[in-house]
Amino acid sequence: MYEYIEGEIIEKNPAYATIFVSGCCYFINISLTTYSQIQKLDKGRLYLHQIIRDDAHSLYGFHTKQEREIFRMLISVSGIGANTARLMLSSLSPSEIQNAIISGDVNTLKSIKGIGAKSAQRVIIDLGDKMSREEAGTEIFALKGNTIKEEALSALVVLGFSKNTVDKVVNKILAEENDLGVEDLIKKSLKRL
Repeated sequence: MYEYIEGEIIEKNPAYATIFVSGCCYFINISLTTYSQIQKLDKGRLYLHQIIRDDAHSLYGFHTKQEREIFRMLISVSGIGANTARLMLSSLSPSEIQNAIISGDVNTLKSIKGIGAKSAQRVIIDLGDKMSREEAGTEIFALKGNTIKEEALSALVVLGFSKNTVDKVVNKILAEENDLGVEDLIKKSLKRL
């Protein structure tokens, strides 16, 4: 099992990052929360979780140990896979997820795409007593630039949504609010998809 990877960040995308280390470049799946924290870095460290299946070896990277720990707790719940956990961490910050679980806030968890009432209740029941009440206070940075729409579209397609559907939703949101950053645009899109 890998603990972390540290090196030159070659490519950053709201859904993945590539990190160059000693002649090898690693493809690492990340959440929107991690992306917002590494998007201005040229070098960095990501805490890793590796998933090995018959058809794939996947690395998931997190800017903080707290986010990785919450990811690991989420995937321990029956019916919550790695991509669903990553989607949850892209929709809400680790602290928001932790607070929702501790307080038994089913509605906050249900607001995440793909999480219904039963899944939200299962997460709260399975993880409620495991979560500590300590908050991390993860800071989110807004993003500005010419490629906000393209980055949001790319991230949502990588998360498994249809490109045509995503394009319509993103365009509608941008028509309503044209000063959104990538993170806010993706979060608002996730609520409408």
